[in-house]
Amino acid sequence: MRILAVGAHPDDIENFVGGTLALLSRQGHEIWFAIATRGDIGAPTGTRDEIAVTRHNEAQAACDVIGAKLIWLGYNDEFLFNTLETRMSVIDAIREARPDIMFILSEADYHPDHRTIGTIARDARIPASVPLIVSRFPYTSIPTTYICDIFSDDGDAFTPDFYIDVTDVQEEKQRMLAAHVSQVAWMEAVFKSDMDNDAVRRDRRRGAEAGVGFAEAFQTLKDYPVTTDLSLLPNVIMPTA
Repeated sequence: MRILAVGAHPDDIENFVGGTLALLSRQGHEIWFAIATRGDIGAPTGTRDEIAVTRHNEAQAACDVIGAKLIWLGYNDEFLFNTLETRMSVIDAIREARPDIMFILSEADYHPDHRTIGTIARDARIPASVPLIVSRFPYTSIPTTYICDIFSDDGDAFTPDFYIDVTDVQEEKQRMLAAHVSQVAWMEAVFKSDMDNDAVRRDRRRGAEAGVGFAEAFQTLKDYPVTTDLSLLPNVIMPTA
């Protein structure tokens, strides 16, 4: 299979679906990361262009951990908007990757760029399949789409439809996150937060909910046409009543 994850910033994909992608990569599937912004304010020092180069290199290093391919859309961090240009860019990302499965960010997350790319990816999945919408790549099938967890310490802010046990790939997920050296420093400087430990804490909390060591949580996309097929995913755990 071909799997596409769509994020707003370098490190989003690793945070929310990195373990699942590591599992799918282990199974031999082709993994793609599409990152909407340059992450060009996400470091304590440097010009925006310098930071963008650093963050692109870090994103590539994270992809290399699991052999993923990188699509870099290059919009400015903090100023991502749902426009004709951005929607066509995401349509092209979907068409380039031709995914069987797509993971998108939640429209309920705290960050406006996260919410915006979640909406754009959600709205682009059907147009990517329409022949009369002409872009750089040929049209493709509508991917089965799942919504990632949100950046929150409140477990009730996102109600999972299912979990994926990522206990066996925590080391790989941490290696992907650790590749984002500048973002780790930025989170510490601005938010007094340890990005790597935040991800571990969230996965441990979701794991406790699912009855395993570590888990990632997801919602199914219920838009027409519903394409959900959980048999395509590894280590799925359904919530208990």
